[in-house]
Amino acid sequence: MWKLLQIELFKISRRPRTYIAFVAIAAIVFLIQFALKADGKSYIDLITRDIEESFIIDKEKALNGYFICFLLLNTLLVQVPVLVALIAGDSISGEANMGTLRLLVSKPISRTQLMLIKFLACFLFTVALLIWMAILALFGSMLIFGTDNMMVLKSTGATIIERGDVFWRYLAAFGYAILALTTVAALAFLLSVFAENSIGPIVATVCIVIVLTILSNLNVPMFDKTIRPWLFTTYMVGWKGFFYINYNDDGQTITGSVENWHAIKRGIFLLTGHIILFVGIAIWVFRKRDILS
Repeated sequence: MWKLLQIELFKISRRPRTYIAFVAIAAIVFLIQFALKADGKSYIDLITRDIEESFIIDKEKALNGYFICFLLLNTLLVQVPVLVALIAGDSISGEANMGTLRLLVSKPISRTQLMLIKFLACFLFTVALLIWMAILALFGSMLIFGTDNMMVLKSTGATIIERGDVFWRYLAAFGYAILALTTVAALAFLLSVFAENSIGPIVATVCIVIVLTILSNLNVPMFDKTIRPWLFTTYMVGWKGFFYINYNDDGQTITGSVENWHAIKRGIFLLTGHIILFVGIAIWVFRKRDILS
């Protein structure tokens, strides 16, 4: 199985679209970092305009690597599902399109093992993409802008997280993001089982994510208790929960606290459940499918 995994990873590395994802992330990160380095004060003035009367903010210290990374994650994690779908949506349908699927199933390995290996390769690609993002967005921003206390803006105002209480939150956030993007990969992987070319599963995955995201953000009472709690897109931005912290009776932030652990744990549970469901259905369908290509 290890040999087959190596082969799958080699196939992914040979596809030009694989590098499109890494180049796209690098381009977005560098452009935003350059813009904020050149004129970050204007941006800070803009976003803190409504809270300046209630909070005293040292704007020079606020524009640090931790704040920049938070901004980048809010921007990038909207586009990354598309990049993940480029690879996962091609996993099975790409083999069918090239006429190599029959050759694969003729190998002395079960179809279930074959599917698990292919999905594991998609998962490793997703992890590599997030590690690349962490290197550029987090460590790159820390190197360029330095570190200090982190300002997190909410609808109720601003929260200041002490410098020493930030880094572990980013590690947890990236871990959660891996789980969320793996769910998108699992959906694209499932759709690839039904197609003979890669375009269909990729486009379908993007469309489904967009539609479900809209449903997740609709403030319709009927949806709040029936549909929204079961949509995986509802929990895609759950990583932000690690940056919302509790206050003590004196109004000071509590180091190491997280405001709503229950919501984060529910998100982890629901996302994991969707991954198992999507991959399970994909394996079940593939085992019963007649391979003609």
